[in-house]
Amino acid sequence: MNTKEYIESGILELYVAGTLSEKESQEVYALTLKHPELLDEVLKIEAAIIKLTAAVSPRDSKLFYTSIKDKITNNNDTKVIPLDNKPNKQWFTYVSWAASIVFAAGMLWFANQNNQLKEQIRIADVDKELLEVQIEKGNTSLTEAKKLISVLRDKDIIPVPLAGQAVYPEAYAKVYWDKKSNSIVLDAQGLPEPPKGKVYQVWSLKLNPLTPTSLGVIADFNSDENKLFTIENANASEAFGITLEPEGGSESPTLEQLYTLGAVASAP
Repeated sequence: MNTKEYIESGILELYVAGTLSEKESQEVYALTLKHPELLDEVLKIEAAIIKLTAAVSPRDSKLFYTSIKDKITNNNDTKVIPLDNKPNKQWFTYVSWAASIVFAAGMLWFANQNNQLKEQIRIADVDKELLEVQIEKGNTSLTEAKKLISVLRDKDIIPVPLAGQAVYPEAYAKVYWDKKSNSIVLDAQGLPEPPKGKVYQVWSLKLNPLTPTSLGVIADFNSDENKLFTIENANASEAFGITLEPEGGSESPTLEQLYTLGAVASAP
């Protein structure tokens, strides 16, 4: 057989592309075993397809069509076909390869675009959640500010400044006592952040004899940006104090850790 004509017929390209019938594929396979030059050509065709496929990437999509054109038109083994001759099967095979690879590249590009779109949507959702948190924080801050302004303007509110004590002279705080609602608003902006394992505990005091009553601990001191805390107080308070205690609080104040103290000016 004339192996050169067989190679130029284009049947080997169809064999590699998998478009031949089972019988035809078996015939080609048998011939490649008999003729080493046919097997060598098959390996060259497979290598060319692998090289073309590997060159296809969504990031190189702008260069893809130029690359395909160069592979087809600049192949040294491809003969120029005169216009007055009928195109041979090899030309149609190359066109089929190019179409297949273009289709595969398109699918890869769309898959990549889809993944990018999903990532953009995910990022947008995260940004939306963060914005909602910020808005919620802003609304909370605004609510607390309005509450404090309302308290400051109420003529029945009793302001009680709390001065720093020996353990931390720079500390300060202020209590706004609303006897009608049995509550206080504590402005603790002047207190330092408590160390790990410690919390501030607020006390209502009777002075004679000295009788402390716990109003609770400020467990969320570090996380509260406004440092404004509303605390129930149904006691007949004559003073207020704040001590630093172990987490969970103490039954009686640790006087060595008394940070602020202030007497009620209009105590009954």
